[in-house]
Amino acid sequence: MSTDNFDVVVIGSGPGGYVCAIRMAQLGFKTAIVERYSTLGGTCLNVGCIPSKALLDSSERYHETVHSHQVHGINVGEVKLDFSQMMKRVSDVVDTTCGGVKYLMDKNKITTLHGHGSFKDKNTLIVDDGKNKKEITFKNAVIATGSKPTSFPGMEIDKKRIITSTEALKLKEVPKHLIVIGGGVIGLELGSVYRRLGSKVSVVEYMDGIIAMMDKELGRNLQKVLKKDGIEFYLSHKVEKVENKGDTTVVTATDMKKEKQITLEGDYTLISVGRKAFTHSLGLENIGIECDDRGRIPTDDHLQTKHSHIFAIGDVTKGVMLAHKAEEEGVFVAEYLAGQKPHLNYNLIPGVVYTWPEVASVGKTEEELKAEGVKYKKGSFPFKALGRARASEESDGLIKVLAHPETDEILGVHMIGPRCADLIAEAVLAMEYRASAEDIARTCHAHPTYTEAFKEACLAATDNRPLHL
Repeated sequence: MSTDNFDVVVIGSGPGGYVCAIRMAQLGFKTAIVERYSTLGGTCLNVGCIPSKALLDSSERYHETVHSHQVHGINVGEVKLDFSQMMKRVSDVVDTTCGGVKYLMDKNKITTLHGHGSFKDKNTLIVDDGKNKKEITFKNAVIATGSKPTSFPGMEIDKKRIITSTEALKLKEVPKHLIVIGGGVIGLELGSVYRRLGSKVSVVEYMDGIIAMMDKELGRNLQKVLKKDGIEFYLSHKVEKVENKGDTTVVTATDMKKEKQITLEGDYTLISVGRKAFTHSLGLENIGIECDDRGRIPTDDHLQTKHSHIFAIGDVTKGVMLAHKAEEEGVFVAEYLAGQKPHLNYNLIPGVVYTWPEVASVGKTEEELKAEGVKYKKGSFPFKALGRARASEESDGLIKVLAHPETDEILGVHMIGPRCADLIAEAVLAMEYRASAEDIARTCHAHPTYTEAFKEACLAATDNRPLHL
């Protein structure tokens, strides 16, 4: 069994892992990255963020062609959906993106090892590719193995009719009726995709609102728009069981408000009730690391485990399961090892839902501020009052700004509308530099743009003086 020595070994090549490896190499560390699958990029690039956004974009183009072009004076003939070509494009985007990660590994002279990595001891990793085992020794290690879909008893996943997001991104046909268990980000994004392509979509959610972790006003607005688009919602419903009946699935749920059972029948049921840390068979027991009750690896403020030279980042640690959170943590660890003093503010990690309209949020929600007893003022501005939005037939949604009543410092920004996934970056930057609502209100924004809505919301929060409302 051959042995190689490295300054740093990164286990997992998702956004957290590969970005961490790149920054390590940039800082002069001899770096290896270990990936159990044949392609790099992890869940995000292979079966998550990238393919879902590619499919969201394609489905939106199809939907606009069928339903929206006429108002612009564009009359089209018969529109046919070539679903196999649509899915081929998604696959091509994934291949190109994953290939780009391999290029970056080669460019930065990072050793790539394919196989399952597990700890032999505190300074040795075994990489097993199914045929051969290789031992590598390291001075430092970073665990970045990500997460996988979870489920609850009664909704066992068979990957045929009862599926996760992974299978939903590789279907061979458009479902006639897609039942979505879970009204969170993944369920709503994929539900939106197939509704646009013609599926009947029913969302079953245990909570009394969708995207429950975000500001409640955003959830109410998003539900209103998606309901108008034809998506059915069953809120405050507890799923009792999901059954595969061959060509159909049957979902039995209890309406917790009316205290009665309902059944829904569809050809596919998507289980999207969350994800759990993937730490299986990492050999953590060999180095004395115990996971918490949710399977996550405990870390300190520097993302160190109980062993100061072994770090954990991304979905295997506490906090939101977001690719950009993992990336920032990967950079943080590399720079900390290099003796720098990196900074990471978890309050300023934005959350985004890539439905249409898009939803984005950063900082504290109204509900959180009330629970913490923090006083605040707010200002909001609807997109229907914005010239750029009207010009683009995008009138749904709003931007809401929460600010401190005395200092005017922005405490949270919550938005639903066109291009909010990009607009939220201005809010993050403003809050990183502790800007006040008036700072944004007095900053010149190009006209006509969507960003003017943020300025107007800040004007409303400053002293209730929006210019176009």
